[in-house]
Amino acid sequence: MIAILMGGNSAERKISLKSGEAVYKALKNQQVDCFKFDWDGDNLDKLWSKTFDSAFIILHGRGGEDGFIQKQLENRNIIYTGSDSKSSANSMNKYLSKQIWQRVGLPLAPSVLANKTAFVPDINFPLPWAVKPVCEGSSIGISKVVQTDQLQAALELAWRYDDQVLIEQWIVGGEYTAAIVGKKMLPVIKIISQQAFYNYDSKYHANDTQYICPCELDSAQEQQLQKIALEAFESIGASGWGRIDFIIDANNNPYLLEINTVPGMTSHSLVPMAAKAAGINFEELVRQIIHES
Repeated sequence: MIAILMGGNSAERKISLKSGEAVYKALKNQQVDCFKFDWDGDNLDKLWSKTFDSAFIILHGRGGEDGFIQKQLENRNIIYTGSDSKSSANSMNKYLSKQIWQRVGLPLAPSVLANKTAFVPDINFPLPWAVKPVCEGSSIGISKVVQTDQLQAALELAWRYDDQVLIEQWIVGGEYTAAIVGKKMLPVIKIISQQAFYNYDSKYHANDTQYICPCELDSAQEQQLQKIALEAFESIGASGWGRIDFIIDANNNPYLLEINTVPGMTSHSLVPMAAKAAGINFEELVRQIIHES
């Protein structure tokens, strides 16, 4: 019996519920014994009262991608999909993940950390800047700062979601994402948003966001991106499945943005899209994710 853990109490709850429904239908279509469990942040006792052998984690954001639910399952020796509690925590924290990637020499935009209770550090890289909560997903709380007098408002928005905020040089270029299932790289997707950047609305609501796959990079460039993505995934200790996001600037230099250890599985989601381009339908994708747990 598989418990599909969905919902949560993060800013990404609605998307998690959609992802969970899609996974549930895919498993039911394959006659797999499973049930949906809507975790609201305060009802885990109800989950532990149920009988199940494993868990499919499709909780996005805090609670689901930061190692919390993984640790609860580990404490009960229940197997689950995706990365373990430690690597999930490192992945969710954009500052920690950048530190890990910097140590192994992966390409990153310069950044500084701003704490809510301390002075904002000196920023010694040029505008524009991306201001983002350290532990939040789906581009929630992110602002683009093009002049310094916009910084305070951007920080205040980001601090609604986290006491720590990353101020990062905004790299102008094309947006790409590389998905991983097991150790297999899926085709890279190019993302063209009609918004200022690929924000929450572009990801989940807009119908004019374009997803290009094949991604229009030549074979060598795509393979380079996949190689960096796999190294980023493995260096942080991630496993099972995930997605790595990039920017490629006008000089064809790639920059790592972030890692997603529980990516979306909705109709707008990128991992199912990449899998489809590789000849893997949604039901097979779900099976592969379970197989890798």
